[in-house]
Amino acid sequence: MPSTPTRSGLLAGIGAYALWGVLPLYFPLLQPAGAVEIVAHRVVWSLLFCLLLLRVTRTWQPFVETLRNRRTLGLLALAAVLLAVNWIVFVVGILSDRVVDAALGYFINPLVTVGLAVLVLRERVRPVQWVALGFGAAAVVVITVGYGRLPWIALTLAFSFGFYGLIKNRVGRSVGAVPGLATETLVLAPLALGYLVVLQAQGTGSFAAHGGWHAVALASAGVVTAVPLLLFGTAARRLPLSVVGMLQYIAPVLQFLIGVVVLHEEMEPARWWGFALVWVALVILSVDGLRRSRAEALVRRSAGQQPRSESASA
Repeated sequence: MPSTPTRSGLLAGIGAYALWGVLPLYFPLLQPAGAVEIVAHRVVWSLLFCLLLLRVTRTWQPFVETLRNRRTLGLLALAAVLLAVNWIVFVVGILSDRVVDAALGYFINPLVTVGLAVLVLRERVRPVQWVALGFGAAAVVVITVGYGRLPWIALTLAFSFGFYGLIKNRVGRSVGAVPGLATETLVLAPLALGYLVVLQAQGTGSFAAHGGWHAVALASAGVVTAVPLLLFGTAARRLPLSVVGMLQYIAPVLQFLIGVVVLHEEMEPARWWGFALVWVALVILSVDGLRRSRAEALVRRSAGQQPRSESASA
């Protein structure tokens, strides 16, 4: 039987990625609000929800310290811009019946992460990883040729979230999930709030114009944003990175199934071939990652047993 922290971490991780996976069913409920208006509400209500959480969890001081650190604040401001781009493109994809393209973006994201590790962090890539990257590039070419255009929604989602993850990696663990999200939404809040005020002044805003339930649905964007993030933070603290890496595929799998099975989006042969190449690449990456994590675990275990064997012989 797994320990309680491991079991709760696994449940939290599954919950986080499952909630992210069913977002394509949530955003259409917010229409007739457009993508930018939805994201603006998401920013404002997320900030309010995070400020409440800061008080409840007594993490107000780390939030203030984050705002005072110019380097950290600058990095999180850049992360906020990337997050806004990711959110807007994702909602555009959902509202324009291109859920499958959005799912493809998050399938490609691990490959982008590996590529950024090479180009930006100068990490060494193992031959197996190069093979996976080759399959990923081939997938983009196949889909582009089949459609006659780049899958821009998928690529924008993959690269914006890839760079977002890179920045969060540079910030490190010094900033918690709630203070980090609170800082990012605080950076975006003036623009988001200003945009909503202009919409309401022009009479084109949808908030409170389509009944109370629609207003509640828009306001719930803060909870919808923050809860999966908190669950993810719990999972990341209690589970090995390799397990978290495997769980991340839950979200795009659910999005893909919603797009194909529920929303009946068309899957032409080029799309199927492209997805097949991406899935092959992800299998290669996953198997390689599991082997490497097991090898590292054996090394750490051997290193931990060495002192005990020396002491016994003494």
